[in-house]
Amino acid sequence: MLKGLFMTALAAAVALGVGYGDQSKSSSTVTIPVQKTAPVSGKAMYINYCAPCHGVSGKGDGPVAVALKQQPVDLTVLSKNNGGKYPATHVISVLEYGSEIPSHGTAQMPVWGPILGRMDQSDPINTRLRISNLSHFIETMQTK
Repeated sequence: MLKGLFMTALAAAVALGVGYGDQSKSSSTVTIPVQKTAPVSGKAMYINYCAPCHGVSGKGDGPVAVALKQQPVDLTVLSKNNGGKYPATHVISVLEYGSEIPSHGTAQMPVWGPILGRMDQSDPINTRLRISNLSHFIETMQTK
C-alpha cells in the first residue's frame, strides 16, 4: 500500500515539476492533476497533494522542491515555531484560502480549498472534512 502511495506521489511530483519548472512566465497557468482520495484519510491526502513539494517526511524536501523558486515550508516544525502549540487554525486557513505570508512564501502553493471542494460538489461538508483531516495529519508530523 505504501509503495502505491509513493508511486502516486512520485507521479504527482513529476506533473508538478513540469508545471512549476518554468515559473518565469507570470501569465502562465499551472494545472495540477489531483486524484480524488477518501475525505477521511489525512495521510492519503498528504501523500497525494502535499508530499510532492513538502516531502513524505514533511521537511520541504519533496521531489518537486528543487524546481521551485522557494523551498517549501518544513511542516514538521509548525508547533515548534508557534510556541509549542500546533497552529491548526492557520494551517486550515492556508489549506483553504492560500497564503502570501512571507514565512510561507509566495502563492506557489496551490490553494487546496477550491480543488478539494470540486471533488465533493454534491456534499460540501466533505470539503471541510478533507481540510480538517489533512490538518490533523500534518499535526501528527510535528517534531517533539
